[in-house]
Amino acid sequence: MKTKWYGTLPTTSLSSDSSLPRRARLWCVFLICAVMGSGCVTRVDDPATLFNLTPESAQHRALQTRYFETTDEQALLSASAAVLQDLGFQVQESVHDLALLRASKERSAYEYGQHITRFFMAALGAFGQTIILVPIDLHQKIGATLAMRPVDSQGKRYSVRITFYRVIWESDGQSGDHYIPPGSQRMEMIHDATIYQQFFAKLSKSVFLEAHKI
Repeated sequence: MKTKWYGTLPTTSLSSDSSLPRRARLWCVFLICAVMGSGCVTRVDDPATLFNLTPESAQHRALQTRYFETTDEQALLSASAAVLQDLGFQVQESVHDLALLRASKERSAYEYGQHITRFFMAALGAFGQTIILVPIDLHQKIGATLAMRPVDSQGKRYSVRITFYRVIWESDGQSGDHYIPPGSQRMEMIHDATIYQQFFAKLSKSVFLEAHKI
């Protein structure tokens, strides 16, 4: 089974720096376990590169993070889990002591345009007397990892950071005499602003309703 990786994972460093807060270090470990335990990613060529900083790191972090005024950490965590379930995710792991969540859902990855590309590439290959079948996306597992932490000394304000990613299963393909069996996979981080905005809009509404007992 072949595994391909695309995109970058969240950007917190996993160095041995003891100044890194315990929750931050556990968040890094939790995310690696979430990805590796997704049932589809079987190999990482260089784990040390998973949390490398990139020029887009700050932009992605801003997209993934919101702040909430509350003194009830567990209520905020429960509201986050409820929003994920409302979006079709199944919560697979909840670590209340560390305020961490992991959830996933499975969907078709089929895109009509890929079949058109596959057809034209096959036609071009036929003219050159070479078999060309471009693999297409068949199925995907969308994962989410969420972490919360207090951002003030009074414990009245919390940051919520969520990261969405997906693992995609591909069909078979062929290039000349080289046959590509089905089941190849690739992992992608999701940076679509709409997905994050939808999650945080629902969470903000839930927190507001709970705060006002509506």
